[in-house]
This record gives sequence, structure tokens and C-alpha cells, in this order.
Amino acid sequence: MTHVSRIVTFCIGLGLSAGLTTVATAQSKDNTPKYSNEFLNIGVGGRALGMGKVQVSLADDATAGYWNPAGLLGQKTKYDAVLMHSELFSGIVKNDYAAFSTPLDDKSAIGVSLVRLGVDDIADTRNLINEYGYIDYNKIQYFSIADYALLVSYARKIGNVEGLTIGGSGKIIYRNIGSFANAWGFGIDAGLRYNHAGWQFGLTARDVTTTFTAWTINSEKFQNTTLTGDSIPTNSTEITLPRFVLGASRSVKLPGQFTALVAADLEMTTDGKRETPISTSLISIDPRAGLEVGYNNVVFLRGGISNFQKLKSFTGQKEWYAQPSFGVGVATNGLRLDMAFSRLAVGSIAGQKTGQANSIIVSLGYGFR
Repeated sequence: MTHVSRIVTFCIGLGLSAGLTTVATAQSKDNTPKYSNEFLNIGVGGRALGMGKVQVSLADDATAGYWNPAGLLGQKTKYDAVLMHSELFSGIVKNDYAAFSTPLDDKSAIGVSLVRLGVDDIADTRNLINEYGYIDYNKIQYFSIADYALLVSYARKIGNVEGLTIGGSGKIIYRNIGSFANAWGFGIDAGLRYNHAGWQFGLTARDVTTTFTAWTINSEKFQNTTLTGDSIPTNSTEITLPRFVLGASRSVKLPGQFTALVAADLEMTTDGKRETPISTSLISIDPRAGLEVGYNNVVFLRGGISNFQKLKSFTGQKEWYAQPSFGVGVATNGLRLDMAFSRLAVGSIAGQKTGQANSIIVSLGYGFR
């Protein structure tokens, strides 16, 4: 056990050291914005989003390629596939996800994931007024803004250490703003997972080597459309800094055929000081917690809380907000249907909440031999 603890400690320390060294180098530049490629941090899967995105120590199906690639070896069937659709802001934003995974042998597994977040049918009304000064609705053109990511994941057991696996994901990013601009990016995620005596531990290092996204701007599209004093955007490179998620979970047997799964994660961002419970110029830490109660491994009720933020109200005072989530799932004969509901308070004025951003998530999974 002492040997295993040393290995886990070494892996965690090595990942954090490498990531923070990269952060120190990258932060000396001016192209490391906060929330870069943030569409990849919204989350996937009805089970995960119903538990407040607490998954780094839990994911053991095709979604592990996204949450923690080391979890792919926990898959219980030969093949596993997951589809998800969710809508944000009253259906304006569509979030779609598909994944597939399979073990190669008893010591390794692979997975493929595809993520899309987009807003479609945006009206371009810049030419609405024709050359005679009249409105011409035929001049309206429509375009989409969408972000895509393809992740190819691999997981492998480490030597003879029981319960310890590592994994990695290479990801290709494509971002498109109609005919105005597009970007290509590439990054690497890494993870490890350790199971012992009923406990599960996980660590994911996203963008561990930083992710570079190169933007190409169609400057002709911005001619004669910018406001006075505004400059036309130019080609640029955006760097996404590492993000670490450390998690632990444990399943408990309850009376009858009930079970309870309790889990918690600590998400550590390195892109600058955030309004999180623990916040420094080098690293900000946001805790998450989730609970899943199951009956006969068929019906599941879930809840979670995440995204703790201290936001400033109209009066200038700062107040704490958190994002609660709830979910339900059914699993039978390899088929899994999961639904989740999440609500985020946007802010407040004079103590009154100004709005809610609601999200409804539906995912369908199927494991088969």
C-alpha cells in the first residue's frame, strides 16, 4: 500500500509541476485569456450533469474519454456508446455529444468523442437597407457560430499495481463564426485513476501542455461595418492554460436494494484569479459535490452542486452563488437513459436575482457485447 501511495503521489505531483511550469511560461504572453475554449468545460452526459459534473473518479463508460480517459478501463461491456443533447438559454444554444469506446485487451482501451456547441440561424442584417434606402428582407443572410472538438483517448493499466490506470486524450478543436472567422487547435488531456478498498480516486489534467488555437480572420467581412475607432480583428493565436480536477468517491450499501454513491471534486484553474472559494493569482479552486441514490441498479436519483462564484450585485456588494443540478436515470439490459436539469443564477440587482440560465440535458447510452 505504501508503494502504491508513493506512485499516486508522484504522478499527481509530476502532473501539477509540469502544468504549473507551463503556466508560468505561458502567462508571460498576452494571448492566454480566461475561459479559452470554455465550451469544453460545460460537461457531457446526463448522469454527470445531474451530479454537478462530479465524474473524474466515477466515469467508467464511453464518457470517460471526456472526463478522465483513465476510466475507460472500467467499462463493463465490450462496446459502449453515448449520445447527448442539451439546450441552454431557452434553446438558443445547442450542446451535442457522441462517444464510443471499447477495450483492446484486459490492460488497455480506446475511445472517441465528438462535442459540438453552437448557435444556429443568426441573422446578418448588415445589408438589410438597399442602395435606395429601403428595407429589403431578401438581403438578410443567416449563419452559425459553432465549436467542435474531436477527442481520441487511450487508457492502460500500470504494471502490476492493482487498481491503478492512466490515460490520455489528444483533441482537435475547430471553431467557426460563419464566414467571418475560424480557428483550429490541438491539445492533450491526461488522467489517472486509482481504486482501493471501495474508494475511487481520480485526477484529470486538461490542456496539460497548453492548447494552442490559431484564429484566421476574414478581414474583408469587417470592412465598413466596424464602429468609429474600432479596429478590424486580425489573425491571432489563443492559448488555453492547464486545468486540473482531483476527485474521490465511494459507494455505500443501504438497507434493502438501495445504494448511495457520494463523490466530490476539486477543480483547479490556472488562467488567472477567479471569484471562487479559493482564489489566488496562480491558481483558483472550485469544489463540487454529487450524490447518486440507486435502487436495484435500475433506477437512480441524482443531485449535485457546483460552480461556486462570488458575484457583484448592482449595489456593489458581492454575494455567493452556486449551481444546483438534479437528475434521474434508468438502466436496463445495457440501455441507459439519463436526464438532468441544471439552473444557474446569472446575477442580482438590489438583492433580487436578475435571471436564470436553465439547462435540460438528455443522454442515451448503450453497452453491448
